[in-house]
Amino acid sequence: MRVTTSITIALSGALAMPAYAATLEVNVEVPKLDVAEYHRPYVAVWIEDANQKAAADLSVWYQMRDTAEGHGTKWLPDLRQWWRKSGRSLKVPVDGVTGPTRPVGKHALSFTDKQPQLAKLGPGSYTLVVEAAREVGGRELLKIPFTWPATAAQNGKSQGSAELGAVTLAIKP
Repeated sequence: MRVTTSITIALSGALAMPAYAATLEVNVEVPKLDVAEYHRPYVAVWIEDANQKAAADLSVWYQMRDTAEGHGTKWLPDLRQWWRKSGRSLKVPVDGVTGPTRPVGKHALSFTDKQPQLAKLGPGSYTLVVEAAREVGGRELLKIPFTWPATAAQNGKSQGSAELGAVTLAIKP
């Protein structure tokens, strides 16, 4: 009787172990700029497939409140590459994707393969794309290639020169 009880306890412990999911972590740095008129940048973070078509929108930061100049969606087309590939067909706001512009500093984004953005990605080669555009400023686009699903840890980095600082990608299976 004790043997059966011990086995039952051991098996129930194995079934209670957490299931681990693959993660995709992105860090985006918004640099401090020494300019006369500073505006926070609009930023789009998305994934493109091997044919350079948008596969998933991860995050879009824009001015979300109305001002005397209008609502911030008016300037989303300034994120030119994102707008052409995905933005114009997206109905904003999108829960879990869109959010307000971010201040100077490093900003972390984390996704698991269970979230809608990554759950629909099939196996293959992809590119993480980060685009920033700023009023009375410039525009910048950075890309980091990766393979999905991850069979081993992957890391990538791209360094901006004006509107973006360092952008890093870490994928864990």
